[in-house]
Amino acid sequence: MFRDFGWPEALIILAVVLIIFGAGKLPQIGGAIGKSIREFRKAKDGLDEEEEEEEKPEGKKTTRKLTTPKTGTKQS
Repeated sequence: MFRDFGWPEALIILAVVLIIFGAGKLPQIGGAIGKSIREFRKAKDGLDEEEEEEEKPEGKKTTRKLTTPKTGTKQS
C-alpha cells in the first residue's frame, strides 16, 4: 500500500501540515507523535515479554544477569 512512499510525498505532507498548523505548533506535534510512538513500543515490548513468559514451562524460570563491560581497569 505504501510501497511507493518516498521523499517527494513526505515533503508534500510536511508542507500541508505546516500550512494547517503553522510553524509554532510543529515542535509540539512532533513531540506528541514521538511520545506516542515510544509508549506504543514500550507497551508492545511488555506484551512480547509476557507472551514469552507464558510459553515457558512452569518449572523453568530464567533470570537475566546484569553484566558490566570489561574496561581493563581495576576497580577497588
